[in-house]
Amino acid sequence: MDTHASGSEPAADSPALLPTVLASAGVSRGDVARIVPLAGGTYNTVLRVVLRDGRDWVLKVPPRRDTPGLRYERDLLRSEAAFCAAARTVGDARVPEVVRADLVPGPAGGPWLLTTTRPGTPWSDLAEDITAPERSRMREELGRVVARLHTATGPGFGYPSGALGPLAPTWREAFTAMTDAVLDDAARYGVRLPQPPERLRNRLAAVAGVLDDVERPAAVHFDLWNGNLLVHGPPGERAVGGVVDGERMFWGDPVADFVSLALLGDIETDRDFLRGYAAAGGVARFDASVRTRLAMYRCYLYLIMLVETVPRAASPEQCARVREQVAPCLLAALDALEATP
Repeated sequence: MDTHASGSEPAADSPALLPTVLASAGVSRGDVARIVPLAGGTYNTVLRVVLRDGRDWVLKVPPRRDTPGLRYERDLLRSEAAFCAAARTVGDARVPEVVRADLVPGPAGGPWLLTTTRPGTPWSDLAEDITAPERSRMREELGRVVARLHTATGPGFGYPSGALGPLAPTWREAFTAMTDAVLDDAARYGVRLPQPPERLRNRLAAVAGVLDDVERPAAVHFDLWNGNLLVHGPPGERAVGGVVDGERMFWGDPVADFVSLALLGDIETDRDFLRGYAAAGGVARFDASVRTRLAMYRCYLYLIMLVETVPRAASPEQCARVREQVAPCLLAALDALEATP
């Protein structure tokens, strides 16, 4: 989410909802200095609401419930609210705080989520300006932040939104439901995958026993690419200002976050991040179980990236670019499943 998008007009479908949101938060339209549509998201309508007294909020409104999407995406705002609430309990989590929320679809205008902002600019926007020493220091800092986030524990495994059903008592049950859902989505939307959905399902099932090594449902953001990491401060002194857009979180294996932290790459090469993660108490021993689970989570994320292009109505050029980048990574992850003893 880009907290520095330009503009002054609200999104097309937001004016009718805005008075309800503002009243719920105890303010009126006259208290608002400006409303700025934020770019960078692919699912929700996102507005920045700046008040005259200096308070700075972000409003998220999901698409209509009949909008095509993946099964796990239903009621995403419930997951984001759960992530923000959980993260606020662990100390120095650098996540937005929920101001108000209406997470129930209905005549009252829901669902919507209003949160505070976090300081900074998306790391992805500054990548070319960040020096190697500064990047090293911030990746280590990020490792400490993520390790703290992973200490938050949920009441069960799976998506807190309930999109795929109630939370499960085991991680194997939850993750199997997650992969089954995205493979069902692939079949439903006629997505061309590198291998047939049933073959992919069987290859994941063959190694699912390692999921039983996960006994605690940790808070997993699962979208920690640089666009969702905010950095702030002058050049040479930048710091991690925020971890945002936690709408795709689930309760599960903290190792799963290593996938988006090294998107299309390998977290084992990120020594700075791992040093900070370990210093804050995070456990990152890359034994056979962890490497197999990492390969499974890569498969899951890459399947999402491939399948979502169809309900998103991506252009042929976008679909081709995603397939060219992601399909080989999916096949490599599948090979890793079989290569790990």
